[in-house]
Amino acid sequence: MLTRWTRKSTNIAGPELTEAADLQRRRRWRAAATTAAIVLGLAQLAPLPAGAETGAETAAQRTRQIAYVADSNASNVAVIDVATNTVTTTIPVGTSPDGVAVSPDGTRAYVANSDSDDVSVINTRTDAVIATIPVGNNPFKIAITPDGARAYVTNFASDNVSAIDTAANTVAATIPLGAGTNPEGVAITPDGTRAYVADSGASTVSVIDTATNTATGTIPIGPGTIPVDVAITPDGARAYVTDVGKNSVSVIDTATDTVTTTVPVGADPKGLAITPNGGRVYVANNDSNNVSVIDTATDTVIATVPVGTAPLDVAVTPDGARAYVTDFASDNVTVIGTAANTVIATVPTGARSGPVGVAVARVTEVTPRPQPRRPRIKARVDQEITGGEARPAQITETGQFAEAGRRVEQWQAPHWRIVSENSWTGRSVTGR
Repeated sequence: MLTRWTRKSTNIAGPELTEAADLQRRRRWRAAATTAAIVLGLAQLAPLPAGAETGAETAAQRTRQIAYVADSNASNVAVIDVATNTVTTTIPVGTSPDGVAVSPDGTRAYVANSDSDDVSVINTRTDAVIATIPVGNNPFKIAITPDGARAYVTNFASDNVSAIDTAANTVAATIPLGAGTNPEGVAITPDGTRAYVADSGASTVSVIDTATNTATGTIPIGPGTIPVDVAITPDGARAYVTDVGKNSVSVIDTATDTVTTTVPVGADPKGLAITPNGGRVYVANNDSNNVSVIDTATDTVIATVPVGTAPLDVAVTPDGARAYVTDFASDNVTVIGTAANTVIATVPTGARSGPVGVAVARVTEVTPRPQPRRPRIKARVDQEITGGEARPAQITETGQFAEAGRRVEQWQAPHWRIVSENSWTGRSVTGR
């Protein structure tokens, strides 16, 4: 039983009480006693959990692995759910997107649009472009520093690199590499201090100091070489560079910035990626329609995996379990299981989509959690005590009135909207 009662102060004159006044006082004490008993009884009812009373919503979080694929011919980015290997949505970006990179915290994806000379910034939680940043001519590839503060974009036709301030989404510096260098691939060392850039027009790899945003040196790859992409091992000790001129991968010792060995691979090697444990390098061979798998302990090819037509890029999932390969001419993405180095899925990206760049990252989604349903508790108004006398109660439940004995619904436990204009009111409600 729930009883709420209020008392308006009264004054009784004189030291002596009349018989009527004494009777009225006893009735009031009896009413108060009854009310108190009801209060004690209903106090045992448990309240609703926190949040249910106020109607507040809480947020539910889910982390997924997502592959972002730049569809060059369609000028969009296909979003692939790694768990299901299906395209969940496509995001319109600039013209002829090429390279893709995702921030370390997974909240932003950066897309280099080769023909519109800009970079699209995607909010990965909403899958919408939130900024477009003008850069140099024909931007190709993007790499982001480990702290997420800078994104480095190679501008093929401008022979330079744009350093983007990711907080402001503006170009903070432009780094010249020399006429005719035609930079393509770029990678950042794990400590964030250097960027390595594949200079396809100069047969070199440029090294950029990220503290000063200046090119500090070049590494010769060899006569007749055309370096197009670069990846760095997780320990920062080596850089692997694809060379379409010699159909090989050059291995650079980053301590000395010299080429230590060359690994023959398939025809026209383009993009490459290193597994999170540093043990394997996956190389997309554009003309031979396969992927070479290099063992970094021996720097030898240990497997060759047939994929789609004209593979251009490859990315490995953060857990290292899969490699995603863009097949430009067959308009799909081939998924390789890295445990057995076999194809486990093929994901269509749309007719004439022309997938080029790919990046895979963990993305945390935040969705509102529905408000818990309140139990639908019925209640009955027993009586209202006014001036010591019981009489039918007038109550309101979210604006609806009911007489004593009628059933009404509780609006929000443990609160009741019961209205009375009387100076002395006790109200009892029985929970059902």
